Amino acid sequence: MSQPAAPDEVDVVVIGLGPGGEHVAASLARAGMSVVGVDRRLVGGECPYFGCIPSKMMIRAADALAEARRVPALGGHGEVVPDWTTVADRVRDEATDDWDDRVAVERLEGAGARFLRGEGRLAGPGRVVVTTDDGDVGLSVRRGVVLNTGTEPAVPPIDGLADTPYWTNRDAVRVRELPSSLVVLGGGAIGCELAQAFSRFGVEVTVVEASERILGPEEPEASAVVAAALEAEGIGVRAGVGVTSVSHDGAFAIGLADGSSIAAQALLVAAGRRNNLDVGLDTVGGDPSARVLETDERMRVVGVDGVWAVGDITGKGAFTHMSMYQANVAIRDLTGEDGPWADYRAVSRATFTDPEVGAVGMTEKQARDAGLRVGTGTAKLAESSRGWLHKVGNDGIIKLVADLDRDVLVGATAVGPSGGEVVGMLVTAVHAEVPLATLRGMHFAYPTFHRAIETALGDISEA
Repeated sequence: MSQPAAPDEVDVVVIGLGPGGEHVAASLARAGMSVVGVDRRLVGGECPYFGCIPSKMMIRAADALAEARRVPALGGHGEVVPDWTTVADRVRDEATDDWDDRVAVERLEGAGARFLRGEGRLAGPGRVVVTTDDGDVGLSVRRGVVLNTGTEPAVPPIDGLADTPYWTNRDAVRVRELPSSLVVLGGGAIGCELAQAFSRFGVEVTVVEASERILGPEEPEASAVVAAALEAEGIGVRAGVGVTSVSHDGAFAIGLADGSSIAAQALLVAAGRRNNLDVGLDTVGGDPSARVLETDERMRVVGVDGVWAVGDITGKGAFTHMSMYQANVAIRDLTGEDGPWADYRAVSRATFTDPEVGAVGMTEKQARDAGLRVGTGTAKLAESSRGWLHKVGNDGIIKLVADLDRDVLVGATAVGPSGGEVVGMLVTAVHAEVPLATLRGMHFAYPTFHRAIETALGDISEA
């Protein structure tokens, strides 16, 4: 009777090759370690194939159409004829290589790592088993395991939904022919971005959000600005109402908790994400029911020896830039370098609606819940010199959240044209804990959108 093959001995196994995991695997391999990278899907993860990159291509095209439609208000006449084929071709050919990760795999292997396509699971301290199409591969790990298993689209348990041909973001970015009408279930960043993009290409869109407002994690003022902008473009925004049933018979019928219903040709479920944590945590003393993995400042999983985690599964923000940031921390720890270690005081984010939402740090509510003596200041972008010059499409605000006892900003939001860029200065201010007196004494170039920050600084007072 043949004996099972002895497990391969390696320094590090990386399970999940999203942006952070791929970076860890390649960097450690280049540093001379023996590394195996494992993923059951595409190397590179959600961002390049189904998230950030293809969706922003769609949004860029939609924004160009919207800006062209603003020409009559600013200086001329023009006819706008949307063509989705151009967008679909660019997503397929430029962004995703037709959803083929061959280039990414070659890049990883070129760095010196070994790649296994399959399901990787922890199988005890220092042990990983990878289930591939050719059978199980056992790995014995000398240094550690890095988890970067990411998320899946969350699908709520709504009556009838599972039996319908609904979309998630993974389907939406593959669309080659647009529906005449679309309901977006979920008013978070993904839902709002895609709703506006499809609407600008002529799709009749309704966003349904169970919470009281769209963009719930953001400041209420930001949510209000974006909701008003969506509605001004003809997008229906139904906030504060849940979905009770979904059926499909050639078209979708969506029943709402208030007794009304909506009919649409297509349904996009953008109701959040679910962490992929079915990775055998119980075999290494971890909690198999955990919804997120608690990590220390070096990205080591708390209470579990020899396991690191980066990305969405740590609960510090489902952003590519967070995954890459944490990956660099883990790399430093695994290679014996000194810090800096993980610091989440100034986590920034951007929602690429029009107007764009850039934010950093705490919201006003979070700061109050933390027991800070809070001061806030706001400025309306349309009332700034640049906003007045910009005219159509100038909706937006700057909102600052200060800890008055320490005289520093702990959070900020910039809504408006290039809001994700304007917030960059505020990210620095929050991260470096720049005193408010220093910020108020700066020069703010005229006439720029970021000059409205000066107005908001002058408005800071204790509420």
